[in-house]
Amino acid sequence: MKFDTPATTNPIDRMKVVGRAHDRIDGPLKTTGQAPYAYEFYREVPNAAYGYVVGSAIAKGRIRSMSLNEARAAPGVLAIVTAADAGKLGKGKYNTAKLFAGPAVDHYHQAVAVVVAETFEQARAAAGLIRVDYQRATGRFDLDQEIKTAPLHGGNSGEGSESPPEHRVGKFEAAFAAAPVKLDQRYTTPDHSHAMMEPFASIASWTGDALTVWTSNQMIDWGRTDLATTLGIPKEKITFMSPYVGGGFGGKLFLRTDAVLAALGARAAKRPVKLALQRPLIANNTTHRPATRQRIRIGTTRDGTITAIAHESGSGDLPGGGPETAVNQTELLYAGANRLTSLRLAVMDLPEGNAMRAPGEAPGMMALEIAMDEMAEQLGMDPIAFRVKNDTQVDPKDPKRHFSQRQLVRCLEEGAQRFGWSKRNPKPGQVRDGRWLVGMGVASSFRNHMNMPSGARVRLRRDGVVTVETDMTDIGTGSYTILAQTAAEMMGVPAEAVVVKLGSSAYPVSAGSGGQFGAANSTAGVYAACVKLREQVAQRLGVNSVDAVFEGGKVRSGNRTADLRQAASAGELVAEDKIEFDKLDKSYQISTFGSHFVEVGVDAYTGATRVRRMLAVCAAGRIINPKSARSQMIGAMTMGVGSALMEALEVDKRFGLFINHDLAGYEVPVHADIPHQEVVFLDEADDKANPMKAKGVGELGLCGVGGAVANAVYNATGVRIRDYPLTLDKHLERLPAIA
Repeated sequence: MKFDTPATTNPIDRMKVVGRAHDRIDGPLKTTGQAPYAYEFYREVPNAAYGYVVGSAIAKGRIRSMSLNEARAAPGVLAIVTAADAGKLGKGKYNTAKLFAGPAVDHYHQAVAVVVAETFEQARAAAGLIRVDYQRATGRFDLDQEIKTAPLHGGNSGEGSESPPEHRVGKFEAAFAAAPVKLDQRYTTPDHSHAMMEPFASIASWTGDALTVWTSNQMIDWGRTDLATTLGIPKEKITFMSPYVGGGFGGKLFLRTDAVLAALGARAAKRPVKLALQRPLIANNTTHRPATRQRIRIGTTRDGTITAIAHESGSGDLPGGGPETAVNQTELLYAGANRLTSLRLAVMDLPEGNAMRAPGEAPGMMALEIAMDEMAEQLGMDPIAFRVKNDTQVDPKDPKRHFSQRQLVRCLEEGAQRFGWSKRNPKPGQVRDGRWLVGMGVASSFRNHMNMPSGARVRLRRDGVVTVETDMTDIGTGSYTILAQTAAEMMGVPAEAVVVKLGSSAYPVSAGSGGQFGAANSTAGVYAACVKLREQVAQRLGVNSVDAVFEGGKVRSGNRTADLRQAASAGELVAEDKIEFDKLDKSYQISTFGSHFVEVGVDAYTGATRVRRMLAVCAAGRIINPKSARSQMIGAMTMGVGSALMEALEVDKRFGLFINHDLAGYEVPVHADIPHQEVVFLDEADDKANPMKAKGVGELGLCGVGGAVANAVYNATGVRIRDYPLTLDKHLERLPAIA
């Protein structure tokens, strides 16, 4: 099905199942331990051996030699594989660095060997006996140093955030120089780790030259294709499965070491191998969100009209990598006739930087939304009024191109009313609650919507049960449930009469999970397949598919009514299709919008910050399942609190590694850090997006949260911090005197 004209009225618009809160159908399996994650396919692979990865002890250089004899002789060892004896290995399209070091080492904890043994403990013990002689080379580990000479470099996150090396509209420098009110500030964000609950894990099993992999991956087809490229075998020889994923946040978009080394270890040991990356290895072995160095300049008239706006950002990555696209939202979010955005990329030797939840916009808005507040303060304007004044209904880069839907102003104004913004004291450092300095902050939220092809297969059984098959993944987001709701709405049955099968390369290729594109595109793919199935049902029943109504397990056309299951009485019906997009997302700017409101308390004695309450108001198209969408939002808001107040991978600039590379040293929010969170979804159906008229919320909930927290901290204390995270050492000595 090609979607190239705005959606008209269709069966989804009935919203008898879609648009209503449904419990997650995978919930009981997960809460009772019956949902198998990548490491847990005991029944399918009862005799698996265990793999243990050895990571490089240097960040850059070469392996001179490896001593393996003692490890090979250790109890239970079945095989040891290094790059030297793995055979020729390729590099996947989505991998910046190769996944197996040797003889060259590209970054710290890059895999140098995998030990396979009868038990995990034996594999780990033997790994400790491997001796590696390295030749260390000088590396580039200091972003502040390397960014000074970094060239302009465009970037594309692959998830809807894309910017050229430099983009200009009008004459920024002249307009900025002439502006009566100006802001010119610099902001920094640190490296971030995905820190998902489930580690990277895989089980690999060979049958002749055919490979089956059970893994934890967000994108089945990407992973399967890159695994085939890496191993140098036909893609058709690989079955790639990931039915349950315990969190990914972008880190599991791509093929990683666990799948490759499990496959190599299984081939060498002639046994299935299960392998999970040990937690201290993950931060440096896999990917992370790169640190940024950002400069924002805004020039306005005295009444607050933006006449010039510039956002420049620099980040680092390994050779062949790309920049963090932190300026993308600034190209679209606020009006201004004269504009400049640019990206710089420093080539570095730290581990690979890549996608993490809302790549580009998440760190970009952490800076932009502080800058907007600082500008409003200079103007003597309310921060919301300043944002509203500079709203735009057209793409600022191309005023002929309208937004498909844009309710940013309503998000801000409704949020202000609900949050009690009128009670905020605009003078910072004035509100106290005992020992606490109390402040409120606001930020806009923005994330692009991305259209991607997505396929599905649907079946109608003789008993009337509808089965959905697609390689879409559920990374804790509720994919199983919203796909069931979609098929139920289209076929006129309750969601309980739909079986959803996900996460296997045996099923049609879907959009996958990432970039908040998964829900809207994968449900649209199921919609397309169901349209074909409805046609088959109508043909079997001898009715006109155009005016047939599917409802209550029956099909009604004119004065004739038949049971849905009757259409499959002669045998199961099967239909397959995919949604494809053309033109509309070029004719219209399709984005999601929101507002974040935060109240914090800062301890006047210790400087510790506590979030007291949070509100998000979102306009993101039709919400398919408000219950799971709210969960996505509050999870993203929680991640935003972490980014604002505590999360940072600390770089050891001597040896080129993230030194706090486990969950003890990399701090993330816990329950005690998170207060009441309220989420409001505005009524919206975007007919330019897809037949579902839906977009996404999984990353919108993160974008802007850090800025709202930072603005609240400033309102509480009068101390402006522009370097994340906002730890107490950055403002303790400057807090208002304690009365």
